[in-house]
Amino acid sequence: MKFQIKHECRGRIRVQAMQQRMTLEQADMLEAWLLTLPQVERASVHERTRCAVIEYQGDRQDLLRALAGFSYQNHALAELVPLHSSRALNRAYEEKLVGMVAFKAVRSLFFPAPLRTAYAVVKAVPYLFRALRCLLRRQLHVELLDGISICLSMARRDFDTASSVMFLLRLGELLEEWTHKKSVENLARSMSLNIDRVWMKTEKGEELLPLHQVQAGDQVVVRMGGMIPLDGTIVEGEVMVNQASLTGESIPVPKRPGSSVYAGTVVEEGECVLTVTQQSGEGRYDKIVAMIEESEQLKSAAENHAAHLADQLVPYTLAGSALVYLLTRNVTRALSVLMVDFSCALKLSMPLAVLSAMSEASRFHVTVKGGKYLEAVAQADTIVFDKTGTLTHASPVVAQVIPFGGNKEPEMLRLAACLEEHFPHSMANAVVQAARERGLAHEEMHSQVEYLVAHGIASTVDGRRVIIGSAHFVFEDEGCTVPPGEQDAFDALPKQYSHLYLAVGGVLAAVICISDPLRVEAVDAVAALHDLGVGKIVMLTGDSERTAAAIAAQVGVDEYRAEVLPEDKARFVQAERAQGRTVVMIGDGINDSPALSAANVGIAISDGAAIAREIADITIAANDLFELVQLRRLSVALMNRIQSNYRFVIGFNGGLIALGALGILAPATSATLHNLSTLGISLRSMTNLLPPAKA
Repeated sequence: MKFQIKHECRGRIRVQAMQQRMTLEQADMLEAWLLTLPQVERASVHERTRCAVIEYQGDRQDLLRALAGFSYQNHALAELVPLHSSRALNRAYEEKLVGMVAFKAVRSLFFPAPLRTAYAVVKAVPYLFRALRCLLRRQLHVELLDGISICLSMARRDFDTASSVMFLLRLGELLEEWTHKKSVENLARSMSLNIDRVWMKTEKGEELLPLHQVQAGDQVVVRMGGMIPLDGTIVEGEVMVNQASLTGESIPVPKRPGSSVYAGTVVEEGECVLTVTQQSGEGRYDKIVAMIEESEQLKSAAENHAAHLADQLVPYTLAGSALVYLLTRNVTRALSVLMVDFSCALKLSMPLAVLSAMSEASRFHVTVKGGKYLEAVAQADTIVFDKTGTLTHASPVVAQVIPFGGNKEPEMLRLAACLEEHFPHSMANAVVQAARERGLAHEEMHSQVEYLVAHGIASTVDGRRVIIGSAHFVFEDEGCTVPPGEQDAFDALPKQYSHLYLAVGGVLAAVICISDPLRVEAVDAVAALHDLGVGKIVMLTGDSERTAAAIAAQVGVDEYRAEVLPEDKARFVQAERAQGRTVVMIGDGINDSPALSAANVGIAISDGAAIAREIADITIAANDLFELVQLRRLSVALMNRIQSNYRFVIGFNGGLIALGALGILAPATSATLHNLSTLGISLRSMTNLLPPAKA
């Protein structure tokens, strides 16, 4: 395809597609394709101008050659396009906004006075009905003030002021609706499933296939700790399913053959085979949108306070207007007070600020499930980290495989990978990756796999029990032994690594040494969190005291606990909260789930266990702990903005009321300034909280 270079500077280029018209689908396709190019850091496509703005690194000629090879006819590109794009939504609201402003200008400039009056009367009817409904229900809400203001303006035959008030109210409502829907869409997309492959049951056995290849009627296997990838009906097995993400139920529910299960819920116990009833996409997304829109309990205390305060101030505005009339006997002054209220700005700006902050968080690859969690992060004084896969690198590696009992190293790694591939965790992924790198195929050769949280995995191969996991699980719980004559080799295991123990038939068969390097940004991220006012940072790990002490010293945490079980992590979090602390817990594994639930805010790593992501209140991407720092900055900035909004609304509108009562401002001027201030603070609430330099 041909592109024309319109402008460029170092690392940035703007090109225009040589086509007469670009559809929304084509713009989405081009943008998604650009973001897959290795040299492209950021890209945005503007369908109206057919232009793409590209920020890149590396060789300019490589980028131009790639652009020259782009084609909409490439069917593989269709899989890159998001199922739900905000481009159509933005286009629709942009057209509504432009149309509304243009029509207002045309009315003011070209409509004769009688026609403008008739238009104002027709448009006032809904506002008057809403005000009347409030009166009949004995509710003193902001709709009553709007109706009285418009009614009094029209009674004074000031139809232009009434029309302007209604225009500003509609404009504010449109902007609020636009921001709300866009925020919900962005949040829903980021919360949608991130599952690439599933185990499908076929005549040949279980096959690992891309999710998009699964059709309605296919059978999919889901094991304990796994996320159900598609809506379906269970045909084999009994499971306990955590449906909190969709239904809000805190307790897992039993599912048996014939029961329906839904995409995005998590199997906490057991395993099952389900028949797919709905393909990937619509069902899960729509459920998430409904959950976000209906989930009032996720509103922050600041939002609820603003909404309640807005309604509580309405009687005072009415009383102030009446008092001014009684003191001055001047209808104009009383109307000037009535034209101003605190409610509109409070009700509009606070939810917009929170929704915009949640949307902005997605720019940092952070998914926030509700405004109250941002508020809690801003107030947090204690942050608790899991170690493995959180403070340490997201992808531990197998450093060494030490066989015992005459076993061969490749065979032991093959056997370990066969068991570990069913339970995605950072250490399990390391074992599977090591087998893949060495070309060791590990076909299914075991019976049902049993996962024991924080301990290990057990199965049966060739009639013998095979287990892999921690020393506590293998030697204490299972009573396995070291082969005779090999105790010295066992005692000499390298201490700088974490160890996975593999036993077959009750005898140690191999020890897999896992190198779990500290994230390069961990030290700086912990220091930055301290600088942002977090007084206590704690590391919890199931590793040995030796390993935990070394990592804690490196990373700079205030405290650490070693050899802890899942229930120990949860008890620690509960004890901190009992002391009045606001606790944030960050983890990535199934064993972190109890602590994530116990904390004020649970934060999961995006490539961690599915159940951890579902239970967590916030999810961050796996590649950079500085997203936590950005989240803290964003949360603090949000609370500062909310407080700033309060001060502005009270100060500015209080000033307008005083000037109106003194007769300095006419009612039309008071109404215009009040509504312009409401619009202004709402637009400000929709702007980014953090500067681009920190993005």
